[in-house]
Amino acid sequence: MSASMLATFAKPMHPEGRRFVAIFAAVTLVLFLISDLLGWIGVLLTVWCYYFFRDPERVPPDRPDLVLSPADGIVSQVGPAVPPAELGLPDMPLTRISVFMSVFNCHINRAPVAGSVSKVAYRPGKFFNASLDKASDDNERNSVTLTLPDGRSLAVVQIAGLVARRILCFTAEGDTLEAGERFGLIRFGSRLDVYLPEGVVPLVREGQTMVAGETMLANLAAEPAHAVG
Repeated sequence: MSASMLATFAKPMHPEGRRFVAIFAAVTLVLFLISDLLGWIGVLLTVWCYYFFRDPERVPPDRPDLVLSPADGIVSQVGPAVPPAELGLPDMPLTRISVFMSVFNCHINRAPVAGSVSKVAYRPGKFFNASLDKASDDNERNSVTLTLPDGRSLAVVQIAGLVARRILCFTAEGDTLEAGERFGLIRFGSRLDVYLPEGVVPLVREGQTMVAGETMLANLAAEPAHAVG
């Protein structure tokens, strides 16, 4: 197998996944002692675990005016919603774009825009299916507000799902992120919400497939729309 073909299938793994792959591999060895069939099922699950924690390189577009998808997955919702209260943003609806990640998507979360981290707020909660609308209000979440160079704010919220039991955030208040930079991870299966600045129009629709750090959600430089409400 050539180096290029190997790079296509063998993606780097995030360090967070190493202990999980080790656990899956150890269980697989035990399963082989019981049954070859169970052992091969364990092999498949170990490969899936490695694949879940894959951390491929992404190349963001060379345009500072774009809002990029923070996650791989499917756009599950686009519409007005009030941002989480713990972020301290104005109590008014903004356009929210939700990207749902299945257990087969890459779960590395990336900054949708370049900016300074002005707020990070964690809130415990429930574990409803992340594709449901009520997940934004009721599920465990971690919210990050980014202040853009022009002073506007954009919020991105990591939301735990039915299977996800752990939200990781690698950034802190005062940090500066580049568009497409890794800022978090959720395991296993979850959703990210992006709250666009007031007047920014989404350029995606429900059902579209997103690639974190590369797919465009909106254009910050476009003519402002009327406030969502």
